[in-house]
Amino acid sequence: MNSRQLFLFSYFLIIAAPSNSSAQPAIDRCNVVWDAPSQDSYGSMPLGNGDIGLNAWIEKDGDLLFYISKTDAWSENGRLLKLGRVRIQFTPNPFRSGQPFQQTLSLADASILVKAGESGDEWSLKLWIDANAPVIHVEADSQKPILAQAALECWRTEPRELEKTKEIFSAYGLQGAPFPVVVSPDVIHQDRPNQIAWHHFNKTSIWMETLKLQGLPSFAEKAADPLLHRAFGGVILGKDMMSAGAVALRSRQPHTQHEITIIIPPVQTGLDAWAHSLDEAILNAQKTPLAEARARHEAWWKEFWNRSWIYVNDNAGDHSKTFQVTQGYALQRFITACAGRGSSPIKFNGSIFTVDCKEPGETFDADYRRWGGPYWFQNTRLIYWPLLAGGDFDMAPPLFDMYFNALPLAKARTQIYFQHEGAYFPETMYFWGAYANENFGWDRQGKSVSEVDNHYIRYYWSNNLELLALMLEYYEYTKDGDFLHSRLLPMADEILFYFDKHFPRTPEGKIRFEPSQALETWQKAVDDAPDIAGMRRVLEKLLAFVPAEDQRQAWKRLLQETPEMPLGSESGKQYILPAAQFDEYSNSENPELYPIFPYRLFGVGKPGLEIGRLTFEKRLVKRTGGWTQDPIQAAYLGLTKIAQDYMTANFMTKNEKSRFPAFWGPNFDWIPDQDHGNAAMLALQAMLMQCDGGKILLFPAWPKEWDVEFKLHAPMNTVVECVYRNGKVERLAVTPPERTQNVVIKQ
Repeated sequence: MNSRQLFLFSYFLIIAAPSNSSAQPAIDRCNVVWDAPSQDSYGSMPLGNGDIGLNAWIEKDGDLLFYISKTDAWSENGRLLKLGRVRIQFTPNPFRSGQPFQQTLSLADASILVKAGESGDEWSLKLWIDANAPVIHVEADSQKPILAQAALECWRTEPRELEKTKEIFSAYGLQGAPFPVVVSPDVIHQDRPNQIAWHHFNKTSIWMETLKLQGLPSFAEKAADPLLHRAFGGVILGKDMMSAGAVALRSRQPHTQHEITIIIPPVQTGLDAWAHSLDEAILNAQKTPLAEARARHEAWWKEFWNRSWIYVNDNAGDHSKTFQVTQGYALQRFITACAGRGSSPIKFNGSIFTVDCKEPGETFDADYRRWGGPYWFQNTRLIYWPLLAGGDFDMAPPLFDMYFNALPLAKARTQIYFQHEGAYFPETMYFWGAYANENFGWDRQGKSVSEVDNHYIRYYWSNNLELLALMLEYYEYTKDGDFLHSRLLPMADEILFYFDKHFPRTPEGKIRFEPSQALETWQKAVDDAPDIAGMRRVLEKLLAFVPAEDQRQAWKRLLQETPEMPLGSESGKQYILPAAQFDEYSNSENPELYPIFPYRLFGVGKPGLEIGRLTFEKRLVKRTGGWTQDPIQAAYLGLTKIAQDYMTANFMTKNEKSRFPAFWGPNFDWIPDQDHGNAAMLALQAMLMQCDGGKILLFPAWPKEWDVEFKLHAPMNTVVECVYRNGKVERLAVTPPERTQNVVIKQ
């Protein structure tokens, strides 16, 4: 039996074993293991603690390098920057050519383990980021004493204007700006002996210029600039290490054990506040014993992996494919967890794991990413839908908080642009809620304040309804009353006010969605399917949740005024149209499928299943990959083979340059593409379990040749554990037990 066969056989034994309500043994089989150093940052592995991230690799010369990132390190230009790069060297070099080498991403405890050397001269390194504190740990052990050196490598050393052809794309929204877009330098502290401290400080900001351009100077008078004087950075400390210049530390003498600590305090407004938070973070780190911090860190990740899991095996014998599905699901969930608990939502275009760019015609530093800093809701939401079944509810608030914090601006914009109540968010926006400037349009001569230049998003409203749909699902899963009253209902009131006040009524009293568009694809539309489906889904859910009679009456009226779904017919069979009227085809989405996902009006166990299936069959664009939703929609329609093939294709896709198997992309966006893996995750979840209201439908689109063991979450704080083999359920456990009566098994 060769090593590959042994690996898959061991994996199969874990899957076949009876459930002990723990994911830990099986998750080890999804580790990523390399037997040689990497060429460059394209050979990096990711680590993160929810807010701080690393791209780490060992180069062929033996140096350990890693980029440090943070979810809210926003520059003066609205770019999400890296904090810096660290290089760690050991003398003598334990990675000298020809020596045994193994590098492992250990998922169970979110660490990178490196082992090298011959017997008698063995050496090991462990790299991890504390799940409970802003501290990066590097631990090295050797059998013989060695020297260590740690150095900070900065590339933002002088003010530099972004290159105006392609690099400016990483400051999306500032293309064509009437001012130079300048990257400001980092600052190295000279007054901290035996420490390397540095920071980035935003002396300027595009915020005021943005609000003035977009007709919102009155709002700027009563709001705080979210970029100006923003400060972020860190400090490097080493046990028994001393300064070797301003940006390096080295061992005082050789040791068999080395500890290097990097502390990344919270982002602050103002340098004094940041320096204070840095000192406080150092004190907190120093008074916590390393063993205690490590134990609590490992406990956090143990709880994470035990929340949920999906392990798949092909009972017909093709274990390699199902292993890649299982590993791909685990790795994408890990990447989400690494960046999911920060102050800003996860960026669809690379998250916090971008590296040096060496694409054709794009040779830029690790701050570069296509599509820059703004958030596209169409892309961002695919990261957040899979959190529900995964039970990863602690990662949803950053998304909801971003929109809630931008609600005052959205309300002010609605009043100024349209002179009515309510609030709306653009499909593409900076994290504080404004349009990207280039989308809005730099030249305002002869234009009304509400006229948006970018016709891809000019009349794009359905993102607002899907945000509410996601928030409603989150509440249905968690039953978090505080979230309902402090976030969901205020947001629902303002967004539904917008839809109520903004659109005219027909003589029959129905809302006429005009001007509108069907996503980015049909850019002139009347009564588009996504808006109609979104209104129906959101209003029906709200009426089921909220007892307040005054709100209920308003929502009942809106539901009655929502037009019927636009339908066409073929040979006497109906299918969904993108809109009642539609023209100007300009993109490749399928808006007619939004009533299937995300709005779940058609599907398995629902009226109109055949309408949904014919719509899917007739869809204009048929594919998978990136933000494409075909595998998800196929699963919700019970189209098992299509969902299986598309989902598997996503997880088996390999990026030719990126060594890490889940660094997919660039696809439509960038590397690592967060839509690609999350769309596959959501499809896999929906193949196994679909929930709506109180019902829990198991195996609605599951291939009988695939065995599976899973633990997933359902609405009303419900957890479902199941073992399915040879086309039959062997074990089913539902918590709380009374929810078992709501389970329907489709076989």
